[in-house]
Amino acid sequence: MNPDVVVVGAGIIGAACAQALRARGLDVLVLDRHGPASGTSASGEGNVLVSDKGPGPELDLARASRELWPQLAGDAEWEEKGGLVVATTGDAAEPLTAFADGQRAAGVDARAITVDEALSLEPHLNPDITAAVHYPQDAQLNPVKATRNLLRGIPVRRAEVSTTDGRSVTTDDGVVSCGAVVNATGPWAGRFGVNVLPRRGVVLVTTPIPGAIRHKVYDADYVGAVASGDADLQTSGVVESTKAGTVLIGSSRQRKGFDEKIESKVLKALARRAIALFPMLAGVPVMRAYGGFRPYAPDHLPIIGEDPRTPGLWHATGHEGAGVGLAPATGLLLAQLLTGETPLVDPHPFRVDRQEVPV
Repeated sequence: MNPDVVVVGAGIIGAACAQALRARGLDVLVLDRHGPASGTSASGEGNVLVSDKGPGPELDLARASRELWPQLAGDAEWEEKGGLVVATTGDAAEPLTAFADGQRAAGVDARAITVDEALSLEPHLNPDITAAVHYPQDAQLNPVKATRNLLRGIPVRRAEVSTTDGRSVTTDDGVVSCGAVVNATGPWAGRFGVNVLPRRGVVLVTTPIPGAIRHKVYDADYVGAVASGDADLQTSGVVESTKAGTVLIGSSRQRKGFDEKIESKVLKALARRAIALFPMLAGVPVMRAYGGFRPYAPDHLPIIGEDPRTPGLWHATGHEGAGVGLAPATGLLLAQLLTGETPLVDPHPFRVDRQEVPV
């Protein structure tokens, strides 16, 4: 029997789409050339953030996802650790607090705190910071475990998809007929006719130092790096620990195609940024580094909805580094649109044919 929907891509976005479609009684088959969470979803920190998004459609999607994740995460190491965003220069203090004011007006719990209060939350933080905002809603989970949990009970087949007409997919193992196709292939989504490019990121992992860092902590310039369209290397200080005690250090962004080489200049820049936030990290060994490709859309909004050129072809991609945090609401929104339900957020900003994303 042919499935109602074929989801191409078994990362966290594809898994969330499959889960939401299955919850509505549809027969779903997921296809991926390597298997669940084998690409971008395995290359991030597992962040579920509201702190890095200003008022607008992406924040609406993020807030909806933040409400959904606790019920969906299962045993994926869900941790409501909260976030701490700090300014490291005098010039950065006012923009940080103004950004938080706008978020607060949009419903985000954004608490401007003193430097002393920030140091009580993170005792090893550099005391020379000039401002801080605490975001209790920020959370973290294990993205690989979360992806597998979302896919529980849904068939996943390894296959390379070459083409689709919206009613079937051609794979290296034959043709699969279906009622609809969802393109959830992340940075590889351009193969299906949308303007999505890979944006490279690298993460450093230290030896365990349990309890030393309690929140996700990042420099206020991280928000600007996320919103930038510059192809050249950009780094910002982002530091957080895992439940195992290792410390994850980011963040880098670089558009260099699908080049997987990890450059020493990137590692050095990340280390300098991290030490500027937490000087004690200068004495902590780095165990390894890993990288991945984020699906970058030029206007920095996800692409969610049906392709007007190919009836039956739906897209869920372009989330860049926010895919984990936006996954549940993305899957739910796509499933609602596909089945004709009332959408949980306004889908118009995410449409495939919007002016800012030429197709």
